[in-house]
Amino acid sequence: MLRRTSLLATALMTVATLLAVPMAGTAGAAVTRQDVTDAVGKRGITWGPCEEEPTVECGTLAVPVDWSEPDGPTVALALARRKATAPSARIGSLLSNPGGPGNSGVNDILRPSGFSQDIQRRFDIVGYDPRGVARSRSVTCSASLYNQMPYPVMTSQADYLTWVAFDRRLRADCRKLTGPLYDHLDSVNVARDMDAIRAALGEDKLTSYGVSYGTLAQQMYAELFPNRIRAMVLDSNMDHSLDVKAFQVSEAATVQDSFEEFVAWCGRDSDCVLRGRDIRALWKGLLAKAGSGQLRWPGDGRPVSAHNLQWLGVVLNEAPAWRLEAKVLLALAGGPVPEDMPGPPGNWPVNGTYAELPTAILCQDWNLSLRGYAEYAEVMRASNAVAPDMRYNPMPMGDMPICQGHPVNNPQHPLRYKGSTPLLVATSKHDPDTPYAWSANVARQLGAKATLLTYEGWGHGVYGMTTCTTAAMDSYLISGAVPAKGISCPAEEPQG
Repeated sequence: MLRRTSLLATALMTVATLLAVPMAGTAGAAVTRQDVTDAVGKRGITWGPCEEEPTVECGTLAVPVDWSEPDGPTVALALARRKATAPSARIGSLLSNPGGPGNSGVNDILRPSGFSQDIQRRFDIVGYDPRGVARSRSVTCSASLYNQMPYPVMTSQADYLTWVAFDRRLRADCRKLTGPLYDHLDSVNVARDMDAIRAALGEDKLTSYGVSYGTLAQQMYAELFPNRIRAMVLDSNMDHSLDVKAFQVSEAATVQDSFEEFVAWCGRDSDCVLRGRDIRALWKGLLAKAGSGQLRWPGDGRPVSAHNLQWLGVVLNEAPAWRLEAKVLLALAGGPVPEDMPGPPGNWPVNGTYAELPTAILCQDWNLSLRGYAEYAEVMRASNAVAPDMRYNPMPMGDMPICQGHPVNNPQHPLRYKGSTPLLVATSKHDPDTPYAWSANVARQLGAKATLLTYEGWGHGVYGMTTCTTAAMDSYLISGAVPAKGISCPAEEPQG
């Protein structure tokens, strides 16, 4: 999120029907964006056994670094595929969009599939590393500079100016090491990559599932290629219509809601090791101890900052893993250290020569720039007001300083979907990462063709959460059957 959109961003977001782009074999002709992605997809994918898991196929697809120059330099997108287990019942390919930004879709496929047996029987399940991620030329920076990153919470105008100066150095360093791809990481470019992947897979229309940040690329695909969708599940959505304050305040409210749900569970479940304790007071004491530099991670010994400690409210509520969360908080308060004690949360210095910075993707999709510390302080005050225990959501609040002054290719805007294919939007009522309201807003923006599936329970990403949520999504992906408007699935007490 930046103050002004660059000329390049304007070009990328042009909604013109025709792109006057000369391509091999079409020099001088005006061709549609669909022609461009079709031509790139026809370059094809050469599949072979994956080195890490030979039962899975791996391959690459060369796509333009800059989609306005389709015959220019390319980046090799890494893909992985699990073939349909029942070829005679095969429907086609299902493209899975990973979250993050920065998650590897290839790694998702190398592991045992999280999709149901019905989906595995009927679809080749395909994952990819989006441009700038993992095997698809990850955003690379000097570790020595990355490790100089200031503390993410600002308390003065001097802090703000320190961040602005650091961001200039970091951005220059990352652009130098990453190359021209650094300027073309946004989700509009990823959506065009998706259409090239569709063409390379031999599919006339796209069947896709996306979760969390992966839904943003799907939303952009729905805008750019509305008539090329067979079925699309958008699970736990980003809301790309929000300005910086609404974005941060809604994130603070949703992580506070998840904390309150954890406290309520502990009060009713005999397995909670904190049952009978004042959890809010315990948490407040831990934050104060971390803020004074006196809190060390049990079994690890590293000092934990207050900002990093707040990550517990995110990561342990995603499943959610409430039993573990209670044991971790007890250990931090001097109690026994559980055998399954995780490592310290949050962001830490990296070892080696290089560091990856997937936050650069967010910075090109979201204008998070602020006019100065006064505006930052107002955003923080508003976040604190809706999150008296959690204060703010450390994930986006920690990313925001990195994005100061960053060029934005794909600034926030309400969605525009003009296709006829029904779309399925899904979410949980209590999600620590992507608020329920985000998915509800996305469904409204997509219009009459979107159906919102609500899981009345907890966690981030509702596919596979319960039999009800999975069956509704499976039925839609397989047959195109859209659930009834207002559909909801009952909450089931988390066991994770």
